[in-house]
Amino acid sequence: MSKKQQPIHKTFLGEIKEIIDASRRNAVRSVDFCRVQMYWHLGKRIFQEEQQGKNRADYGTYLIKSLAAELEPEYGSGFGVRQLERSRQFYRLYPIATTLRTQLN
Repeated sequence: MSKKQQPIHKTFLGEIKEIIDASRRNAVRSVDFCRVQMYWHLGKRIFQEEQQGKNRADYGTYLIKSLAAELEPEYGSGFGVRQLERSRQFYRLYPIATTLRTQLN
């Protein structure tokens, strides 16, 4: 003979659902923030390699195209020429990480 399930109190169930929902929202925000940081770091590194201390890159266009050709097959379209250019532009817009963090909060 199986035991009959006890009914769950609605308040208790609501609290449990809120814990789950809040955790899911926080997880999405954390992932989004990590992606923003990743693109910022990619932009910084691309900018550093391109510019090497100069105002204009000597071979920036070729660098991004070559990098995209290496990354895109393994990591997907989020690492194509256009996204890498956006990452570089993003870093140039927010070259100081603490400023970026302030803007995101």
